[in-house]
Amino acid sequence: MMARRSLWMAGLIVLMLGTSLLAWQWQRRGRGSRWSGSGTPSDRGDVPMWDVDKDFVRDTFTFARVRYDSHYSGRGGDWATDYPDCDFNFSLRLQQLTALKVNPWPVIVSLTEDRIFDYPFLYMIEPGRLMFSDEEVVALRKYCLRGGFLMVDDFWGDDEYLNFYEQIKRVFPDREPQEVPLEHEIFHCVYDLKEKPQLPSIHAAYESGGRIVTWEPRSGSDTSIPYYKAIYDDNQRIMVFICHNTDLGDGWEREGENKWYFEEFSVKKAYPLGINIVTYAMTH
Repeated sequence: MMARRSLWMAGLIVLMLGTSLLAWQWQRRGRGSRWSGSGTPSDRGDVPMWDVDKDFVRDTFTFARVRYDSHYSGRGGDWATDYPDCDFNFSLRLQQLTALKVNPWPVIVSLTEDRIFDYPFLYMIEPGRLMFSDEEVVALRKYCLRGGFLMVDDFWGDDEYLNFYEQIKRVFPDREPQEVPLEHEIFHCVYDLKEKPQLPSIHAAYESGGRIVTWEPRSGSDTSIPYYKAIYDDNQRIMVFICHNTDLGDGWEREGENKWYFEEFSVKKAYPLGINIVTYAMTH
Protein backbone atom coordinates (compact mmCIF):
# COMPACT_ATOMS: atom_id res chain seq x y z
CA MET A 1 0.00 0.00 0.00
CA MET A 2 2.72 2.48 0.89
CA ALA A 3 4.75 1.71 -2.24
CA ARG A 4 1.73 2.17 -4.47
CA ARG A 5 0.86 5.47 -2.80
CA SER A 6 4.26 6.88 -3.81
CA LEU A 7 3.45 6.21 -7.47
CA TRP A 8 0.46 8.54 -7.26
CA MET A 9 2.26 11.44 -5.59
CA ALA A 10 3.72 12.88 -8.81
CA GLY A 11 0.23 13.23 -10.24
CA LEU A 12 -1.01 14.90 -7.08
CA ILE A 13 1.74 17.51 -7.29
CA VAL A 14 0.42 18.49 -10.70
CA LEU A 15 -3.08 18.46 -9.21
CA MET A 16 -2.11 21.03 -6.58
CA LEU A 17 -0.77 23.39 -9.25
CA GLY A 18 -3.67 23.21 -11.63
CA THR A 19 -7.10 22.93 -10.04
CA SER A 20 -7.71 26.67 -9.61
CA LEU A 21 -7.87 27.03 -13.41
CA LEU A 22 -10.65 24.50 -13.89
CA ALA A 23 -14.20 25.43 -14.79
CA TRP A 24 -17.14 23.57 -13.29
CA GLN A 25 -20.01 22.50 -15.51
CA TRP A 26 -23.45 21.32 -14.50
CA GLN A 27 -25.37 18.84 -16.58
CA ARG A 28 -28.64 17.28 -15.56
CA ARG A 29 -28.28 13.55 -15.08
CA GLY A 30 -31.16 11.27 -14.31
CA ARG A 31 -31.22 8.86 -11.41
CA GLY A 32 -32.09 5.23 -11.86
CA SER A 33 -31.93 1.99 -9.95
CA ARG A 34 -28.44 0.84 -10.84
CA TRP A 35 -27.57 -1.31 -7.87
CA SER A 36 -28.15 -5.01 -8.32
CA GLY A 37 -28.07 -5.65 -4.58
CA SER A 38 -25.03 -7.87 -5.00
CA GLY A 39 -22.54 -5.25 -3.86
CA THR A 40 -21.83 -3.94 -7.37
CA PRO A 41 -23.72 -1.45 -9.56
CA SER A 42 -25.63 -3.01 -12.41
CA ASP A 43 -24.55 -0.21 -14.79
CA ARG A 44 -23.17 3.35 -14.81
CA GLY A 45 -26.42 5.03 -15.78
CA ASP A 46 -25.49 8.26 -17.54
CA VAL A 47 -22.23 8.86 -15.64
CA PRO A 48 -19.48 9.17 -18.30
CA MET A 49 -16.94 6.39 -18.70
CA TRP A 50 -13.21 6.71 -19.35
CA ASP A 51 -10.36 4.36 -20.17
CA VAL A 52 -7.60 3.24 -17.83
CA ASP A 53 -4.14 2.38 -19.15
CA LYS A 54 -4.08 -1.42 -19.07
CA ASP A 55 -0.43 -1.38 -17.98
CA PHE A 56 -1.25 0.62 -14.83
CA VAL A 57 -4.58 -0.78 -13.71
CA ARG A 58 -3.27 -1.43 -10.20
CA ASP A 59 -1.76 2.04 -9.98
CA THR A 60 -5.01 3.97 -10.33
CA PHE A 61 -6.93 5.49 -7.43
CA THR A 62 -10.01 3.44 -6.57
CA PHE A 63 -12.82 4.80 -4.44
CA ALA A 64 -13.42 2.08 -1.83
CA ARG A 65 -16.61 2.09 0.25
CA VAL A 66 -16.78 0.16 3.52
CA ARG A 67 -19.58 -2.37 4.04
CA TYR A 68 -20.53 -2.76 7.71
CA ASP A 69 -23.35 -4.08 9.91
CA SER A 70 -25.92 -1.83 11.58
CA HIS A 71 -28.27 -2.19 14.50
CA TYR A 72 -31.83 -1.11 13.90
CA SER A 73 -32.82 1.32 16.61
CA GLY A 74 -32.66 5.07 16.40
CA ARG A 75 -31.72 7.21 13.42
CA GLY A 76 -28.86 6.74 11.02
CA GLY A 77 -28.59 4.91 7.73
CA ASP A 78 -26.30 2.17 6.63
CA TRP A 79 -23.24 1.56 4.51
CA ALA A 80 -25.07 1.72 1.15
CA THR A 81 -26.48 5.24 1.59
CA ASP A 82 -26.00 7.36 -1.58
CA TYR A 83 -24.64 4.34 -3.46
CA PRO A 84 -23.70 4.15 -6.31
CA ASP A 85 -24.10 7.76 -7.55
CA CYS A 86 -21.90 9.21 -4.81
CA ASP A 87 -19.02 6.89 -5.67
CA PHE A 88 -19.38 7.22 -9.44
CA ASN A 89 -19.63 11.02 -9.42
CA PHE A 90 -16.73 11.55 -7.03
CA SER A 91 -14.53 9.22 -9.09
CA LEU A 92 -15.53 11.10 -12.24
CA ARG A 93 -14.67 14.48 -10.76
CA LEU A 94 -11.32 13.26 -9.45
CA GLN A 95 -10.53 12.06 -12.96
CA GLN A 96 -11.73 15.31 -14.61
CA LEU A 97 -10.43 17.89 -12.15
CA THR A 98 -7.09 16.44 -11.11
CA ALA A 99 -4.07 14.76 -12.62
CA LEU A 100 -4.83 11.65 -10.58
CA LYS A 101 -5.54 8.54 -12.63
CA VAL A 102 -8.79 7.12 -11.30
CA ASN A 103 -10.53 3.78 -11.66
CA PRO A 104 -14.00 4.45 -13.16
CA TRP A 105 -15.43 1.52 -11.18
CA PRO A 106 -15.50 2.09 -7.39
CA VAL A 107 -15.49 -0.93 -5.10
CA ILE A 108 -17.17 -2.12 -1.92
CA VAL A 109 -14.99 -3.77 0.71
CA SER A 110 -15.47 -5.39 4.08
CA LEU A 111 -12.90 -4.56 6.72
CA THR A 112 -12.01 -8.20 7.24
CA GLU A 113 -10.95 -8.69 3.61
CA ASP A 114 -7.20 -8.72 2.97
CA ARG A 115 -7.75 -6.60 -0.13
CA ILE A 116 -8.45 -3.48 1.95
CA PHE A 117 -4.67 -3.04 1.96
CA ASP A 118 -4.87 -2.45 -1.79
CA TYR A 119 -6.86 0.72 -1.10
CA PRO A 120 -5.11 3.49 0.88
CA PHE A 121 -8.41 5.44 1.11
CA LEU A 122 -11.65 4.03 2.55
CA TYR A 123 -15.02 5.80 2.73
CA MET A 124 -17.61 5.06 5.42
CA ILE A 125 -21.02 6.71 5.43
CA GLU A 126 -23.82 7.13 7.99
CA PRO A 127 -22.28 5.32 10.99
CA GLY A 128 -25.13 6.36 13.30
CA ARG A 129 -26.07 2.68 13.78
CA LEU A 130 -22.70 1.15 13.02
CA MET A 131 -21.75 -2.06 14.81
CA PHE A 132 -18.21 -3.42 14.44
CA SER A 133 -17.52 -7.08 14.99
CA ASP A 134 -14.47 -8.00 17.04
CA GLU A 135 -12.75 -9.07 13.82
CA GLU A 136 -13.48 -5.70 12.17
CA VAL A 137 -12.07 -3.85 15.18
CA VAL A 138 -8.75 -5.67 14.83
CA ALA A 139 -8.68 -5.32 11.05
CA LEU A 140 -9.42 -1.57 11.00
CA ARG A 141 -6.79 -0.85 13.65
CA LYS A 142 -4.22 -2.81 11.64
CA TYR A 143 -5.22 -1.04 8.40
CA CYS A 144 -4.91 2.46 9.88
CA LEU A 145 -1.66 1.83 11.73
CA ARG A 146 -0.12 0.43 8.54
CA GLY A 147 -0.77 3.71 6.71
CA GLY A 148 -4.42 3.49 5.65
CA PHE A 149 -6.87 6.40 5.77
CA LEU A 150 -10.57 6.18 6.70
CA MET A 151 -13.02 9.00 5.90
CA VAL A 152 -16.28 8.93 7.89
CA ASP A 153 -19.16 11.03 6.56
CA ASP A 154 -22.85 11.96 6.89
CA PHE A 155 -24.11 11.56 10.43
CA TRP A 156 -25.90 14.14 12.51
CA GLY A 157 -26.61 15.00 16.13
CA ASP A 158 -25.47 13.70 19.49
CA ASP A 159 -26.99 10.23 19.39
CA GLU A 160 -25.46 9.26 16.05
CA TYR A 161 -22.08 10.62 17.09
CA LEU A 162 -22.18 8.75 20.39
CA ASN A 163 -22.79 5.47 18.59
CA PHE A 164 -19.86 6.04 16.25
CA TYR A 165 -17.65 7.21 19.11
CA GLU A 166 -18.33 4.04 21.09
CA GLN A 167 -17.45 1.89 18.09
CA ILE A 168 -14.29 3.73 17.06
CA LYS A 169 -13.06 3.70 20.67
CA ARG A 170 -13.10 -0.08 20.43
CA VAL A 171 -10.66 0.30 17.52
CA PHE A 172 -8.48 2.91 19.24
CA PRO A 173 -9.13 2.79 23.01
CA ASP A 174 -5.93 4.75 23.64
CA ARG A 175 -6.64 7.54 21.14
CA GLU A 176 -9.24 10.30 21.33
CA PRO A 177 -10.88 12.00 18.33
CA GLN A 178 -9.69 15.61 18.22
CA GLU A 179 -11.28 18.57 16.47
CA VAL A 180 -9.18 19.49 13.43
CA PRO A 181 -8.44 23.24 13.32
CA LEU A 182 -9.23 25.20 10.17
CA GLU A 183 -5.51 25.92 9.88
CA HIS A 184 -4.74 22.24 9.26
CA GLU A 185 -3.41 21.47 5.79
CA ILE A 186 -6.31 19.16 4.99
CA PHE A 187 -8.43 22.29 4.50
CA HIS A 188 -5.84 24.01 2.29
CA CYS A 189 -3.63 21.49 0.46
CA VAL A 190 -5.40 21.98 -2.90
CA TYR A 191 -8.41 24.22 -2.38
CA ASP A 192 -7.87 26.97 0.19
CA LEU A 193 -11.05 26.71 2.23
CA LYS A 194 -12.00 29.75 4.31
CA GLU A 195 -14.40 27.85 6.57
CA LYS A 196 -15.24 24.33 7.58
CA PRO A 197 -17.95 23.50 5.05
CA GLN A 198 -21.34 22.19 6.02
CA LEU A 199 -23.61 20.40 3.55
CA PRO A 200 -27.19 19.26 4.13
CA SER A 201 -28.88 16.60 2.05
CA ILE A 202 -30.55 17.88 -1.09
CA HIS A 203 -33.94 17.49 0.64
CA ALA A 204 -32.94 19.62 3.66
CA ALA A 205 -31.22 22.43 1.74
CA TYR A 206 -33.17 25.59 1.03
CA GLU A 207 -32.77 29.37 0.86
CA SER A 208 -35.10 31.78 2.61
CA GLY A 209 -34.77 35.54 2.81
CA GLY A 210 -31.21 35.40 1.56
CA ARG A 211 -30.25 32.81 4.19
CA ILE A 212 -29.14 29.35 3.12
CA VAL A 213 -29.94 26.52 5.51
CA THR A 214 -26.94 24.18 5.62
CA TRP A 215 -27.90 21.68 8.32
CA GLU A 216 -30.29 18.81 8.95
CA PRO A 217 -32.33 18.91 12.17
CA ARG A 218 -32.08 16.21 14.82
CA SER A 219 -34.28 16.15 17.91
CA GLY A 220 -32.45 17.30 21.03
CA SER A 221 -29.27 18.29 19.16
CA ASP A 222 -27.85 21.49 17.72
CA THR A 223 -26.72 20.41 14.26
CA SER A 224 -26.00 23.90 12.89
CA ILE A 225 -22.25 23.57 13.48
CA PRO A 226 -20.15 21.08 11.48
CA TYR A 227 -17.40 19.20 13.29
CA TYR A 228 -14.32 17.70 11.67
CA LYS A 229 -12.46 15.42 14.04
CA ALA A 230 -9.43 13.22 13.52
CA ILE A 231 -7.66 10.29 15.10
CA TYR A 232 -3.90 10.63 14.62
CA ASP A 233 -1.07 8.12 14.62
CA ASP A 234 2.10 8.60 16.64
CA ASN A 235 3.55 10.82 13.89
CA GLN A 236 0.49 13.09 13.87
CA ARG A 237 -0.75 11.72 10.56
CA ILE A 238 -4.54 11.63 10.32
CA MET A 239 -5.70 8.01 10.19
CA VAL A 240 -9.44 8.61 10.62
CA PHE A 241 -11.10 11.82 9.40
CA ILE A 242 -14.58 12.27 10.86
CA CYS A 243 -17.08 14.57 9.12
CA HIS A 244 -19.94 15.12 11.60
CA ASN A 245 -23.04 17.30 11.08
CA THR A 246 -22.39 17.44 7.36
CA ASP A 247 -23.09 15.35 4.27
CA LEU A 248 -20.32 15.55 1.68
CA GLY A 249 -21.68 12.40 0.06
CA ASP A 250 -24.93 14.08 -0.98
CA GLY A 251 -22.93 16.88 -2.58
CA TRP A 252 -21.31 14.22 -4.75
CA GLU A 253 -24.35 12.01 -5.29
CA ARG A 254 -26.91 14.70 -6.16
CA GLU A 255 -24.80 16.99 -8.32
CA GLY A 256 -26.84 16.35 -11.48
CA GLU A 257 -30.30 16.79 -9.98
CA ASN A 258 -30.54 20.46 -9.07
CA LYS A 259 -28.45 23.30 -10.50
CA TRP A 260 -28.72 25.49 -7.38
CA TYR A 261 -27.65 22.64 -5.10
CA PHE A 262 -24.80 21.79 -7.45
CA GLU A 263 -23.46 25.36 -7.57
CA GLU A 264 -23.96 26.12 -3.89
CA PHE A 265 -22.88 22.84 -2.31
CA SER A 266 -21.17 20.50 -4.79
CA VAL A 267 -18.90 23.11 -6.39
CA LYS A 268 -18.18 25.29 -3.37
CA LYS A 269 -17.95 22.65 -0.66
CA ALA A 270 -18.29 18.93 -1.38
CA TYR A 271 -15.78 18.51 -4.19
CA PRO A 272 -13.13 20.97 -2.94
CA LEU A 273 -13.00 19.33 0.49
CA GLY A 274 -13.24 15.84 -0.97
CA ILE A 275 -10.28 16.50 -3.28
CA ASN A 276 -8.33 17.94 -0.35
CA ILE A 277 -9.05 14.86 1.76
CA VAL A 278 -7.93 12.44 -0.95
CA THR A 279 -4.81 14.51 -1.61
CA TYR A 280 -3.90 14.45 2.07
CA ALA A 281 -4.61 10.72 2.33
CA MET A 282 -2.43 9.91 -0.67
CA THR A 283 0.53 12.07 0.31
CA HIS A 284 0.88 11.24 4.03
